[in-house]
Amino acid sequence: MTSPELPARFYNPYAFEFDTETVIALLADRHIRQAIERGEFDDLPGSGRPLDLPAQHDPDWWLKGLIKREGLALLPASIQLRKDDAALDDLLDRLPHEDAVRREVRQFNERVVRARYLPPAGPPLITMPRDVDATVTAWTARREARAEEARRQSSEHTSGTLPPQRRRRRPARWRRRG
Repeated sequence: MTSPELPARFYNPYAFEFDTETVIALLADRHIRQAIERGEFDDLPGSGRPLDLPAQHDPDWWLKGLIKREGLALLPASIQLRKDDAALDDLLDRLPHEDAVRREVRQFNERVVRARYLPPAGPPLITMPRDVDATVTAWTARREARAEEARRQSSEHTSGTLPPQRRRRRPARWRRRG
C-alpha cells in the first residue's frame, strides 16, 4: 500500500516496530470504540455524574490537603479581622491574667493597623482597633461575674436547695465478699 504521491522508497511497512504493550493498548482501544458505537455503555449506573478521582490527580492536592488537615482559612484580611474581632472576647476569657489580656489586645490592634496600610483585597476593612483599658475592664467584669456565678452555684449546692443525690447500690454480683 504505497501512496501514489510518495515513491516506494519512502514507505517501508516494516519500519514500525510495536512492542506487546502497545499492541494490547491499540486492540483495547479499538474494542472500546466499537462498544461505544454499538451503544453498550449508554445505560451504565452513574453515567452523567462526576467521577470521584483521588486527590493526587489535582496539581494542588498537597496544598488543599494541608489546608484541610490544619483547618486553615485563607480569607482576605478584612474578613479575617472581623472573625477575629468577634471571637476575641472568648479568647480573652480563657487567658489567666491581665498582662496576657493586654498583650493579646495589643497584638490584635497591631494587625488591624497593619491591615489599614495594605491595599484592599476584598471587602472594605471596617474593624477598628480596641481600647486596651476598656477591653481589660470588660474582661475583669466578665471574670468577676463568672466567679460570682460559681460561688452562687456552690452555695446552692452546699445549702441543700438542690435535691440530694441518691447513692446507687451495686448489684449483688459486684459486691465484695469478705
